[in-house]
Amino acid sequence: MIKLVNMLVRDDDYTHEEFVERWRGSHAELAREFPGLVKYATSVPTDPERSEYDGIVELYFEDMAALKAAFDSEVGQRVNADAAAFTDMERGPTLYVEETVHLDRS
Repeated sequence: MIKLVNMLVRDDDYTHEEFVERWRGSHAELAREFPGLVKYATSVPTDPERSEYDGIVELYFEDMAALKAAFDSEVGQRVNADAAAFTDMERGPTLYVEETVHLDRS
C-alpha cells in the first residue's frame, strides 16, 4: 500500500474556515472519484492560528502505478485544477510513503 501525504496551505484569498469548507465539501466529492483510490482521509489543525499548515490529506493506493494512473486520469486532472483554485500548491510538502501500522484499536 502506498500513501500520499500532503500538508496543505490555503491560498491567500481564503480564510482557514473557507478553505476547510471548500476542501471537505465540493473538493472531497470530486477527489473521492480518483480511480484506484483505496482510502481518503483529511485532517485539520485544532488550532489553525498556531499551525504552519491548514490541513493534511492522505490518499491510499495499492501501489505507485495506481497512484500515478489516478493523477494522470481525467479525474486526477480535475482534482488538481480544483485544488489549485484554493490551495498554494507549492508551499506544502508532499510525501509518498509505505505505512506500517503498529497499533490500531479503532
